[in-house]
Amino acid sequence: MSFHRFALRAAMLALALTLAACVSSTKVDRGTYVADTSHHAQSADSRIRFLVMHYTEIDEAGSLKVLTTEAVSSHYLVPENPPVENGKPVVWQLVPESQRAWHAGASEWQGTTELNAASIGIENVNLGPRDTPQGRAWQPWPPAQVDAIIRLAKDIVVRYGILPTRVVGHSDIAPQRKIDPGPLFPWKQLYDAGVGAWPDDATVKADLAGRAPDGPADVRGLQLKLARYGYDVATDGVLDERTRRVIAAFQMHFRPRDYSGTPDAQTDAIAQALLDKYMPAQPGDTDLTR
Repeated sequence: MSFHRFALRAAMLALALTLAACVSSTKVDRGTYVADTSHHAQSADSRIRFLVMHYTEIDEAGSLKVLTTEAVSSHYLVPENPPVENGKPVVWQLVPESQRAWHAGASEWQGTTELNAASIGIENVNLGPRDTPQGRAWQPWPPAQVDAIIRLAKDIVVRYGILPTRVVGHSDIAPQRKIDPGPLFPWKQLYDAGVGAWPDDATVKADLAGRAPDGPADVRGLQLKLARYGYDVATDGVLDERTRRVIAAFQMHFRPRDYSGTPDAQTDAIAQALLDKYMPAQPGDTDLTR
């Protein structure tokens, strides 16, 4: 056999093997059966639709122990002072993103319940509130930790296309039992970096419509706004303790200087500004929030 004929046959064999590999690459041998993956359904989306922020209330060593040995977990744990490698902060990944972590508990946001199944949870090492003779004090968030949180959160929301209104705190999705990540959590800094939602000041001012910021707001009107935005709240116009907790959670997120749970005009205007920005009424809609 001449060299040229041998080379031609070798090339044809290599091509055949390549084509066979391309065909067989759509089939996966799973031991007891073969799965053919050559057809893809269009009606599918990501499991991950929400990003939930927490604080740990204990130090890093204790947090790692609890989150890896007890019946609670999160996908990530951000240290108070993250170590740096090659100029980048190092965070702990405790659960693969493809798996469910047990961080949200009984929860609801925008009509979705049991958010463990549809979210990524980030625990952040922070001691939370401490009662002092001068009143309740909250542990601040160090700049290096905030930087790490922003880097991690931005990567997650970009990869999964998580909507701004679906970046939430534990207190947002479970306001009757949780207050983390607390009023000092840097929500505005996250927003400025492209993560999460925040109202526009000009819209808040316009929605105040001349009302005094600390003046009263219609309870049912505010309940309707908060329910439309995503909170699990009654819309009966009754200012009971459950409604106060929801209002306080909203204020802690978007108006942290005062999170008493009082339904004031500024809180009402902030809620409306968020709806104006992220959930504008469509033609033909009956907007019950105004």
